[in-house]
Amino acid sequence: MIVKFRPKFRLGRQFAGLALASMALLSGCSKRNAEPASTFAYIANSGSNTVSVLELSTLKIVRTLATGNNPSGITPSPTKDEVYVVNTDSGTVSVVETVTNKIAGNMIVGRTPYLISVTADGKTGWVANAGSNTVTALDLEAHSTIGQVAVGRQPGLARVSSDGKFVAVANHGDDSLTLINGVTLRVLNTLHVCKAPDSLIILPDSSKIIVGCSGSQQVASVNAKNGLVEALLKVGGTPVDLEIKPDGGEVFVSNYEAQTISVVNPHADEVSDSFLAGDHPVRSLVSGDNSTLYVSNFASNSVAVFDAITRKLITTVQVGSKPDALALTPGETMLLVADSGSGDVAVLLLDKRLDKKVQAPPPRLFLMIPTGARPSQIAVKTTSKAK
Repeated sequence: MIVKFRPKFRLGRQFAGLALASMALLSGCSKRNAEPASTFAYIANSGSNTVSVLELSTLKIVRTLATGNNPSGITPSPTKDEVYVVNTDSGTVSVVETVTNKIAGNMIVGRTPYLISVTADGKTGWVANAGSNTVTALDLEAHSTIGQVAVGRQPGLARVSSDGKFVAVANHGDDSLTLINGVTLRVLNTLHVCKAPDSLIILPDSSKIIVGCSGSQQVASVNAKNGLVEALLKVGGTPVDLEIKPDGGEVFVSNYEAQTISVVNPHADEVSDSFLAGDHPVRSLVSGDNSTLYVSNFASNSVAVFDAITRKLITTVQVGSKPDALALTPGETMLLVADSGSGDVAVLLLDKRLDKKVQAPPPRLFLMIPTGARPSQIAVKTTSKAK
């Protein structure tokens, strides 16, 4: 399970005020870009305490759900018709039932949670509580709390391994990583990594944990079996986001201050490349076939599109103000961009050609859809049954 989180940004950076959202229809939408009527994008609007429900077949907001205060994270269930919304200022997780698109309940966690990581079987959720120095384990079938685990200071992110056997927790406040047994909830180890760990990913085979530390311009490679730091890799200034290729072969590091992307080979424990991204890159996303890298540039109001293999820039698309979270639709015919400054979602059309010999046109802006204030996260979910 890959979850994106930037505690330093969430705790220390204030977003600009909401600008007036605008609608820009640029071209006709072809049938090739249509999505099933049962697929929705859920946008967490941290500034208006709501979640916007966007129907992808019509590209219309069909419902706005009131959640807790400052919804900052949103994650779909891999097995159930549910989406989980983390309400930072309320210390709760709201459950959205995606067939009816209604709030089905709320679960109490700790103080100042940001994101939730869900096991592959959809049964358990893990939430790091930065304000109470704990991690909450949730029973997602019963919508109840299993227990709390004390960890390091200001834990910003808890991520569960693909096999569910352990949970890794980045403790921003004391430069450490805590490992928890995913079954017994017992702390296995707490180790020093690097300054201000904010982001982490676990390799698909659960062998390593890659930790991004914004305070020391480093990425730490941790052996998940013995809990030892195997390497400290120097990247660019203020690494705020990690994105792994679906095949697990490379990790892309968004260096906010350096305005670069570092490429880490997690198996060789080395930085293999670095290239310019744009003005203050904050998020990145790789296509399912490992070929394309999308980067949101917060300060230049744009999304840069790269060939993920050659690192060549394909195009740069202007979107709304202060673009942040990115999400691909199931058929990868559209890229959704949460514009945190202008309060909208930009829709980029991605032309997927069946004939690989015919060069597809570059991604292009199609529509900007007003949401709530400061959209911060996007989750895409296809329901298993119609309404």
